[in-house]
Amino acid sequence: MKIKTDEITSVIKQEIDQFSSELEISEVGRVVEVGDGIARIYGLSNAMSGELLEFDTAKGAVMGQVMNLELDTVGAIIYGNYLAVREGDTVKSTGRLLEVPVGDALLGRVVNPLGAVMDGGPPIDTGMTRKLDIVAPGIAARQPVIEPLQTGIKAIDSMIPIGRGQRELIIGDRKTGKTAIAIDAIINQKQYWGTPDAVVCIYVAIGQKDSTVAGVIETLTEHGAMEYSIVVVAGAATPAPLQYIAPYAGCAMAEHFMWQGMDNKTPKHALCIYDDLSKQATAYRQLSLLLRRPPGREAYPGDVFYLHSRLLERATKLSDANGGGSITALPIIETQEGDVSAYIPTNVISITDGQIYLQPELFAAGVRPAINVGISVSRVGGNAQIKAMKEVAGSLRLDLAAYRELEAFAQLGTELDVSSQRQLDRGGCMVELLKQGQYMPYDAIDQCIAIYAASKGYLDDLDLTKVHAFESDLLEHFKTSKKDLREKLVEAKSFKGLEDDFLAAIKDFKAGWTPAAG
Repeated sequence: MKIKTDEITSVIKQEIDQFSSELEISEVGRVVEVGDGIARIYGLSNAMSGELLEFDTAKGAVMGQVMNLELDTVGAIIYGNYLAVREGDTVKSTGRLLEVPVGDALLGRVVNPLGAVMDGGPPIDTGMTRKLDIVAPGIAARQPVIEPLQTGIKAIDSMIPIGRGQRELIIGDRKTGKTAIAIDAIINQKQYWGTPDAVVCIYVAIGQKDSTVAGVIETLTEHGAMEYSIVVVAGAATPAPLQYIAPYAGCAMAEHFMWQGMDNKTPKHALCIYDDLSKQATAYRQLSLLLRRPPGREAYPGDVFYLHSRLLERATKLSDANGGGSITALPIIETQEGDVSAYIPTNVISITDGQIYLQPELFAAGVRPAINVGISVSRVGGNAQIKAMKEVAGSLRLDLAAYRELEAFAQLGTELDVSSQRQLDRGGCMVELLKQGQYMPYDAIDQCIAIYAASKGYLDDLDLTKVHAFESDLLEHFKTSKKDLREKLVEAKSFKGLEDDFLAAIKDFKAGWTPAAG
């Protein structure tokens, strides 16, 4: 029998051509211990810190992430249903770091920290992802914070201004209106949506009750704010690993918009609200203790400061060469009995560019928002204000400081001289003027006009119960009869050259003003 060597050679060649030279090589380990969202794995000797892992369970694949690299084992946190993971299950390393979907498709949606939808709508396929945890832009990539981020809250925009790219802490006891300030700031961005000054808002709920989060979403929807917002939810019932990564997920989503200016040469801006980082620190403490990391002060691990600093450092105003975009961060911290000297509050205060301190006593006394002006501060200051606000706000802080001192003195029953009584009246009017209803943000120009009228003494002789009625009618007067004068202020953004006209207009209005009955 004659063997046709040519045929055999051609068959072998054909088989070799069909054989793929790329082999899929993956490292596989086994779970040796599991519980409370933590797994200890043997066999992943080449795993990286922060690497994504895939757990092969009886109920399907579950994702996890390397947290501890130990001598014989790897400590990992499990995202999703950790109850499905059993001892002996195989674990595959992926060679990837954790990423989340980003893009315009997320606007108006409610998602979990991994980008999975939670609002009952269709799945989101943006086709784009960003790494969850990155190194923040360096100093050379940034520029000073000089653009105001208007919150619509008179007390904040006038005395504790926030700039685009700033990190301003909202701190106070529970039930003092911390979330309300953040939601007001989101609602106030509606006036800029569709303009070059538009701000995309990301609200990250960490460890909140589902009913509380549902209330926030309902409020944002009611005020038409969901169209430019993303809500990232890691509720109280969510496993600790997801609560831990939630703020980083929200920040990664915001970074997509911030860096868009690089491509289209139009700066994009984002506002991130982390509500609240106290609960994230608690979740991280839980993970750390379960991973047997050594506890430090208040049982928190030693790197809990780094947990928040590497998150908040990512809030920045990029240089023009990098597109000029920005992320403004409003982290929220809950205190116990007003103790701002506790571990986590002092950590975050030292990381941020100022704090808005909400006082329970003021809240109970009906001063809302309950901002303690003495302790609250913005380290950006007047750089983040329009000229008109700078011109009227300087005297406001002084008036309030003098009022607080005199108020304590007057409570002793001491008779006051005329000038002191005048200061007391002025301060009382200012405190009343700065009170503001929830979800009722004010336009920046309206704030300037109201504070200008008060600082010039036109509210001093009013009954405190009539202050808000006078303010409302005055602002309406400038939107109708004196619309041309208001438009001049909008254009100039300064009272210089307009002072006489404004004083005359306010004086004439007051002379003819009568409060509405009831």
